[in-house]
Amino acid sequence: MVIKTLEKRINIAKGVEKAELVFKNANIVNVFTHEIIRGDVAIYDGKIMGIGDYSGDEEIDLKGKYISPSFIDGHVHIESSMVTPSEFAKAILPRGTTTIIADPHEIANVKGLEGIRYMLDESEDLPLDVYIMLPSCVPATPFENAGSILKADDLKKLIDDDRVLGLGEMMNYPGVINADQDVLEKLIMARDKVIDGHGPLITERELNAYIVTGIKTEHECSTVDEMIERLRLGMYVHIREGSAAKNLKDLIKAVDKDNLRRCMFATDDKHPRDLLKDGSIDHNIRLAIREGLDPIDCIKMGSLNVAECYGLKGKGAIAPGYFADLVVIDNLDDFNILEVYKEGNLVGKDKEPLFNVKEADNSNMKGSIKIKDITRNDLTIHIKDNVANVIKLQPHSLVTEKVERKVMVKNGEFKPSNDILKVAVVERHRSTGNIGLALVEGFGLKNGAIASTIAHDSHNIIVIGDKDEDMLLAIKELERVGGGITLIGDGKVIETLPLKVGGIMSEEPLHKVDEKLDNMLNIAHEHLKVNKDIDPFMTLSFIALPVIPDIKVTDLGLFDVKEFEFINIESRSY
Repeated sequence: MVIKTLEKRINIAKGVEKAELVFKNANIVNVFTHEIIRGDVAIYDGKIMGIGDYSGDEEIDLKGKYISPSFIDGHVHIESSMVTPSEFAKAILPRGTTTIIADPHEIANVKGLEGIRYMLDESEDLPLDVYIMLPSCVPATPFENAGSILKADDLKKLIDDDRVLGLGEMMNYPGVINADQDVLEKLIMARDKVIDGHGPLITERELNAYIVTGIKTEHECSTVDEMIERLRLGMYVHIREGSAAKNLKDLIKAVDKDNLRRCMFATDDKHPRDLLKDGSIDHNIRLAIREGLDPIDCIKMGSLNVAECYGLKGKGAIAPGYFADLVVIDNLDDFNILEVYKEGNLVGKDKEPLFNVKEADNSNMKGSIKIKDITRNDLTIHIKDNVANVIKLQPHSLVTEKVERKVMVKNGEFKPSNDILKVAVVERHRSTGNIGLALVEGFGLKNGAIASTIAHDSHNIIVIGDKDEDMLLAIKELERVGGGITLIGDGKVIETLPLKVGGIMSEEPLHKVDEKLDNMLNIAHEHLKVNKDIDPFMTLSFIALPVIPDIKVTDLGLFDVKEFEFINIESRSY
């Protein structure tokens, strides 16, 4: 900063010179002193110069409306929106979230460092500030094949980037506790930056061991006891409200004046419909207010607390020298976002974006579907007896149950019946030919198949169906379009949502993705008779994640999460 610029700021702050922009007659939310201050907010060169009585070249009379610091999402995977960073920005900026801490874990599992660089480059010139946490677990587990393997030496290449704040969620908590050398190297690499946690099952001494490595945050708390234990040990806790995991109503009751400053808001994963309907961090704030928490405390959890946790200087408050990232709100009860300003520029009004984005270059993220030729024989489940281990789905839950069922067998081959379907996970990154097979109960599909290249966390092709021919067609359709979600019925492609960017993101606007998904959801429930208590696309995407109990399937086979080992489809207990 040159001396003349500093002199200019001093003169504006003193009122000797006019500001560029002044918000007049505002009810200003002060997150430092927990009060509402009536006055003006003066802005110059994208920053706040002062609060009080000011005049400006441009003046906006708020007539008593509330003005708040804008919001920061403390932990989010952009890829879960199924759109690129620029389209994601169009959705959340008009709802008041102007900064996000993103973990590009999903694209990194497909494209490695190239995927992380893509997210950095594609979000570089957005009015949304996108900070990155380097994915710590690629692949997420050793029980599946992802598109990349990222070691500490790989991550070192990006750790000093100005927009890289640290190491993303450390899901491999057994590796931390047992001092796995690869894990320790990553922790040491990031020791001078923030390290995000992901350890929902650990407690007492093991939790101490987890935290002593420098892990600072936790977003996986689902109970008050988990949350309090982590707060007592000095962690920051993200109170999460996303599409799959909704923990806010359970956790917010434990927030009080003594622990408030260590609590933050996050969305983690949010799908198109929920982003368009509910918004982002503004939704967390509204829910918390409805649950009885003071509105200023809610704003503080969605702004200042996150900024301080991640060292985001000049963000999270309305004060001299802070960025003019501001939200105009009608009242603090309904919390309707009227206008959003980024560094003093109007970027959103009435939930609509008021900015343009450059056309993204997604070319290096395409062509991610690489599979060997597959025949019907590759999908055959050979079984001698008629008793099998089955993945039983739970309504509205990602947790599955391991059950034994008598199944239909003809000539030594499993045949779908009694709501027990076949599911296959096809490795799609390196053409290894790996195919994991399993049986699923509770999905409800009839006369067709559903397939997706969104299959957490390695994002191989996952397909479920009651006819091998339809399952095979679904796989071929996803190969044809370069990744996505497809519905097959009676030997024909009914509808497909292409996700050509890594097989997990669309090049289309969010509202178009949402419209197609909504139509496909109706087809799945009405035409293919999928259980209406099941979101077929979300449910399918998590059947392949071998870190959520009790039983899952990867490209390497059927996996018992509790026993932490692969098992046979055919049960031996009878």
